Amino acid sequence: MKALVYEAPRVMNLRDVPEPAPGPDEALIQVAFSGICGSELSGFLGQNSLRRPPLIMGHEFSGTIVALGEQAALFNPDLAIGRRVTANPLAYCGRCRYCLGGRHQLCPQRRLLGAHRPGSYAALVAAPAASVLPLPDTLSLEHAALTEPLACALRAIQQAGCTALDRAAVIGLGPIGLLTLQALRHFGVEIVCATDTDADRRAMGAHFGVRALDPLADDVAAEVRVATEGIGADVIFDAVGTDATRRQALELVASGGRVVLVGLHAEESPIPINAVIRREVSLLGSFAYTPNIFAAALSWLAAGRITIDPWLLKAPLAEGGACFERLLGKPGPVAKILLH
Repeated sequence: MKALVYEAPRVMNLRDVPEPAPGPDEALIQVAFSGICGSELSGFLGQNSLRRPPLIMGHEFSGTIVALGEQAALFNPDLAIGRRVTANPLAYCGRCRYCLGGRHQLCPQRRLLGAHRPGSYAALVAAPAASVLPLPDTLSLEHAALTEPLACALRAIQQAGCTALDRAAVIGLGPIGLLTLQALRHFGVEIVCATDTDADRRAMGAHFGVRALDPLADDVAAEVRVATEGIGADVIFDAVGTDATRRQALELVASGGRVVLVGLHAEESPIPINAVIRREVSLLGSFAYTPNIFAAALSWLAAGRITIDPWLLKAPLAEGGACFERLLGKPGPVAKILLH
């Protein structure tokens, strides 16, 4: 089969590789669409410890079941050959204190499709049957491939404990930022502003009625103070994860507020920790999602609560390397690229 293989930093090639065989408890899925994630961009650059070449990346995907292991029905009786599906790419042990406590994404034995095992940048991908979710008839395969990033956004909002009384700001209008601000509005949260250095992404944020600011040109802190009577925003979502955006998040947040760190760009960042202590700011990491949140994200997409269509680009798998390079430069009005 054809697969896009990551072979070295900034080197991806379409190769012929053996077809995977589903394990006894797995489903074999013919991939329809697979999105490019920011974590895969860092892997492409050789800056992600989870992604070592040679590797078939890809974990945000949709497709159709073409084979089932002999025990797959024991783990998921809703599956059948020919059924359109997506899959939670995180596998868990199901027995540790984190899994039993409902925080599967913190399982010490978790394994990610496209990192620890071959992923969805291929014609076929094998996935645990227990992680595979059938699609509603009304949901397109394109939109189903957005389930994973939307689940990340919903988990971040859950971590923040947002209510309709909160005022929030979103730093970064890439896919996670755009999905987060849309979800926040469904929860009734007032969005004070969003920021991004890219003009096209600011235009995407403005499309949803959000005041989108350029942190390199606008006095974002002053704008937030004016909008919040000098207090600051109750919740800040950093969907970028650089030293600059983490510092900005602490500058914009109100005393007693919450900063939700979603972006993984920089491994370490210096922060004014004394200000965090004196102002009683809560720093909250948000990683991935639980199985329930992943299923909820699929339901949200089926209900039409989220849109990203005007900026959804579809490209052949053979153009994957070029698509990665495009996203690392000036991609234009593109929020998400789906490889098919």
